[in-house]
Amino acid sequence: MNAAERASTDAGTVTVTGSGWAEAVPDLVTVSVAVECRAPSVADAYAAAGQGLAAVAAALRGHGVAPADLRTGGLSVRADLAWRDGEGQKLVGYVAVGSIAVRLRDVGNAPAAISAVGSGGDDVRLESLQLVLSDDSATRAQAREAAWQDALRAAAQFASLASATLGRVLSVTDLRAAPGPVPAAGLQRASAVEGLPLESGRNRVEAGVTVTWELLH
Repeated sequence: MNAAERASTDAGTVTVTGSGWAEAVPDLVTVSVAVECRAPSVADAYAAAGQGLAAVAAALRGHGVAPADLRTGGLSVRADLAWRDGEGQKLVGYVAVGSIAVRLRDVGNAPAAISAVGSGGDDVRLESLQLVLSDDSATRAQAREAAWQDALRAAAQFASLASATLGRVLSVTDLRAAPGPVPAAGLQRASAVEGLPLESGRNRVEAGVTVTWELLH
């Protein structure tokens, strides 16, 4: 945690940017599940994808997932084209894709819940999985305090080098960092997840602050 090497003393002030971080164990698993179905007609493709999504949602509810933690991400359809020698590109059917976003609040039971979506058949795939903090406010407060102390140490050093001391705080700017969830990539078939233990680890929350102090000579 090093303060940015930026200070201004021309007008009797010193401005420093400090950074800090804090860590906490994630308590929420967010998952995106997709269903992709091929059929000769648009109606059949839509129907198959809808049935697959319904089966996935039912399986998750059977593992204790609350309705409020299930959200349909949409349903789309596209033409399924294939290249045939002598004929060129031909329409061979339609592909319907639907997705559902899931929040799993029991991290320990998450692999079993995810594997249950395999009831939707081979058309189901796991698009993403992330371990996150459901509420990072306390951890973010710790990170801000660390950033403040980092800025204060640097400002005090600059003041000492200028044969001065720190006076009033004239301005404070919170530099909010983007959240950094922990992804588990490369998971395709939901049925393969049951044997995969999820190691929660710790999520880092970063913060930054720019502070201007008055210099007293």
